[in-house]
Amino acid sequence: MFKLSEAGLKYVKNELTRYETKQSAIIRSLYRAQEENNGWVSPEVIQHLSEVMGIPAAQIEEVSTFYTMFNKEPVGKYHIQVCCTLTCGMLGGRELADTMMKEAGCAKLGETSKDGLFTFSKVECLGSCDTAPMLQVNRDPYIESLDEKKGIELVKALRAKGGQGAGGVKEL
Repeated sequence: MFKLSEAGLKYVKNELTRYETKQSAIIRSLYRAQEENNGWVSPEVIQHLSEVMGIPAAQIEEVSTFYTMFNKEPVGKYHIQVCCTLTCGMLGGRELADTMMKEAGCAKLGETSKDGLFTFSKVECLGSCDTAPMLQVNRDPYIESLDEKKGIELVKALRAKGGQGAGGVKEL
């Protein structure tokens, strides 16, 4: 059963005071809960937030399913979201995703590698067409101007980083 940490509860309660309506705090609260639930929003997360925030679970569920930044299934430590919209797609985004998935040991999108490190998604426009193709790892800043070789290097660097924190992939 999911419960926010003490710090997580404090965070959500603070968010509730920042806005005119409780509903305005849903997105930031979902982000926090997702981080504390190993990168995904489970039904237990929705229920717990509903109780903590005093908002019907259906309203929180609506937000969590509308926005693609909330994962509905468990993901690996590194959720790699490769942009495959028009510009990125034309400049090799699809091939980049396929090559990186193969290197990471993922046979299909949404599958987590056996070592638990990688899950890949092809996403729609991350808004950086001038640096295509590009991707995002978890919620870290974008990694841009990629090709298949750089993609393989990124997977290898993340694997080497392995058990350490996910933050700071931009420096890899």
